[in-house]
Amino acid sequence: MAYYWFKSFHIIGVVVWFAGLFYLVRLFIYHVEAEQEPEPARSVLKKQYAIMETRLLKIITTPGMIMTLIMAGGLLWQRPDVLHETWMHAKLGFVALLMAYHMYCAKLRKQLAVGECKWSPKQLRALNEGPTLLLVTIVMLVIFQNSFPTGVTTWLIAGLVLSFLITIQLYARKRRLDKEREAAEQIEASVGEQVLQNS
Repeated sequence: MAYYWFKSFHIIGVVVWFAGLFYLVRLFIYHVEAEQEPEPARSVLKKQYAIMETRLLKIITTPGMIMTLIMAGGLLWQRPDVLHETWMHAKLGFVALLMAYHMYCAKLRKQLAVGECKWSPKQLRALNEGPTLLLVTIVMLVIFQNSFPTGVTTWLIAGLVLSFLITIQLYARKRRLDKEREAAEQIEASVGEQVLQNS
């Protein structure tokens, strides 16, 4: 019975952890984009995003990671034999990458708080795809274990996931270009208005 308790809370921890990671980098993107806003909006937005990022990391994301790891320890304590499985070695490697990603996001949050982050919104959008790839890989390893599929269905699903990620990037690019075009039109309109006033 203990195994199922550990497993239930392990899954809950994973959901909380990933939800926090997905939203955290999205906040980073908004934080960096706020730099383009005029004052006083820029200062207000940056301050608010800094508060949201700190709370999200400390109250949701990090506790989700800790719960995931503690419950994983409980699962391994209940079934230590899986530590001899190849799929588990691979899974633990990807979890280590996820933890490194989490720590790097914590570092980025500190840089953003003091205005030292050099990442562009486009780079942060690409960074935000990291947990998606890790989530898909880890879930596939857990489900299929040592019989990881390599057939047509696998490649079809991988293609769908890849097309989904590309669509997100293209949509973000379109939004950015639309915003730039709108800003240029506003500048043109204000310049035209000034020309009319001066003539």
